[in-house]
Amino acid sequence: MARSKAVDAPPGARRASYAPRRSPSTATRVARIVYGGAYLAVVLLFGLCALALIAFACAAVWRGVDPGSAAEVATRLRSLLEAFGLLTISVASLELSQTVLEEEVQREAPMSTPTRARRVLSRFMLVVVISLAVEFLVLVFELIHGDRDHLPHAAAIGFGAAALLVAWGAFIRMNAAAEELEPEAMAEVKREDGEVA
Repeated sequence: MARSKAVDAPPGARRASYAPRRSPSTATRVARIVYGGAYLAVVLLFGLCALALIAFACAAVWRGVDPGSAAEVATRLRSLLEAFGLLTISVASLELSQTVLEEEVQREAPMSTPTRARRVLSRFMLVVVISLAVEFLVLVFELIHGDRDHLPHAAAIGFGAAALLVAWGAFIRMNAAAEELEPEAMAEVKREDGEVA
């Protein structure tokens, strides 16, 4: 019975079942180490940028609430809005740092899997859309109390954030069927989620 199955199997499948698994070459292993180190450096730089932005935001908050300052209310409000924008960018930087750390350093599956690519793109788009939306709000509040001639520029940022949100939603909707076609990749991603967490 086993002999007949071997005869009925396609020649390519028979060769693949008996072929030894090749280990990656030395150049491939070195490239993985170099890229892993580069990604880790990017993670650290994102974190340092976030810490610097938080420090700048603290300085801006102090300028806005300093009781010994003789600054007007509008100037204090601009300082607080500036701090709000800096904190938003720092959160985006931290989120990107975490994404790169989890997806490129801690995980073992290659980035070429479609599930992983959609997942990383979704996390990146989330950061971009939220950052643009918050920046839009900060600019609107700042321009209402200042130069209203530049309000159309702020509106353009708001429309851009909305367009990205709609495009992101369409992307997720159109890829829902693809998620069902690769249940193994989804199971692998969920398993790695448990390990990373």
